[in-house]
Amino acid sequence: MDLAAFRASLDAPAPPGGLSAALTSLWWDARGDWDRAHAAAMSDEGTDAAWVHAYLHRKEGDRANAGYWYRRAGKPMPEASLDAEWEAIATALLSR
Repeated sequence: MDLAAFRASLDAPAPPGGLSAALTSLWWDARGDWDRAHAAAMSDEGTDAAWVHAYLHRKEGDRANAGYWYRRAGKPMPEASLDAEWEAIATALLSR
């Protein structure tokens, strides 16, 4: 799946099957459901989910908690907009 198909899937009532927890989290976030996005990110202890988890806490405005999750993901806290970060994470995860 590429970014365009992922974005198109946002019109569906549920995320496409077979997505990782990190991509499922981004899907719910794009749909405006932070709680489901957070639950999906928390369901996986891998670095991809930690990256999304960091983004979610940055979006929430909790920079200290976001910093913890960026460190767990091995990523720096970006200066980019939240929209740009969402797209960068989605693009990186979809390319795997």
